[in-house]
Amino acid sequence: MHTTVIALGYQEHWWDILTSAFMRNALIGGTLVALAAGLIGYFTVVRNSAFAAHALAHIGFPGATGAVLLGLPVTLGLAVFCIGGALIIGALGKRADDREVATGTVLAAATGLGLFFSSLATKGSNIVTNVLFGNLLAVTQQQLLVFAGAVVVLAAVTAFVYRPLLFASINPEVAEAKGVPVRLLSVIFMVMLGLAITMAVQAVGTLLLFALVVTPAATAIMLTARPGVAMALSTALSVFSVWVGLTLSAMFNLPPSFVIVTIVAVVWLLIWAVVERTDGGRRAPGAAQGVVSAHDEAPIG
Repeated sequence: MHTTVIALGYQEHWWDILTSAFMRNALIGGTLVALAAGLIGYFTVVRNSAFAAHALAHIGFPGATGAVLLGLPVTLGLAVFCIGGALIIGALGKRADDREVATGTVLAAATGLGLFFSSLATKGSNIVTNVLFGNLLAVTQQQLLVFAGAVVVLAAVTAFVYRPLLFASINPEVAEAKGVPVRLLSVIFMVMLGLAITMAVQAVGTLLLFALVVTPAATAIMLTARPGVAMALSTALSVFSVWVGLTLSAMFNLPPSFVIVTIVAVVWLLIWAVVERTDGGRRAPGAAQGVVSAHDEAPIG
């Protein structure tokens, strides 16, 4: 017990740790991951795709373990399986019910394959653990370049499809009737989600990913009915959680993933309590309705 207390105690030289090369990589990598999570998280919540986000993280697990077996970069394995799974789910699931079935089917198959690969990848047990729980402190310069490229792609695609994707996310039936390519947008969104999750898994792991991708966006939606503002708030909360989480992990020798997820959860709980107390729980539904109204008044194109 005494050893545990010492290990988790205040680190006098935490500033030296925070300014070290590996921590700088973690801060940059975490910021890039937070930007990606903030961009895609809003649409994930509005489209009721939280289960898909959670599932894609687990679908990426066999890709990571398979990459370990083949001696390939873990990021590559994650990307192939996350984006591949996203394409399958997006192509098979046009309606919400269809997406749930497609997601569950792909998740079950990927989980079995991941267990098989992990049983063979005994030499890569540390890497497998990092995939499950995340390890921002192990981010390399090469991964930072990949993360930066992914954020640029996500930002560009989001800017290009923002208006039709928002319409298709809120009211797919009306959007389709007006000629919006709902099925194509669903596939594009799932690929974007797969790309964001490929990054986020390496920050907080498959088991904790939900908190970074979904929870900040859910928090932002409780505060505003404006989509652009909600995305900005979601991104800001994600970045804030990463920075504070890494700082506290350096100060108290705590796992970064645990601290980051805890901060996100605490902020969500506090905002929920305030909204529940001041508006009687009516703010979140009102925000969603406000999104619909605001978009219905704007032309698509």
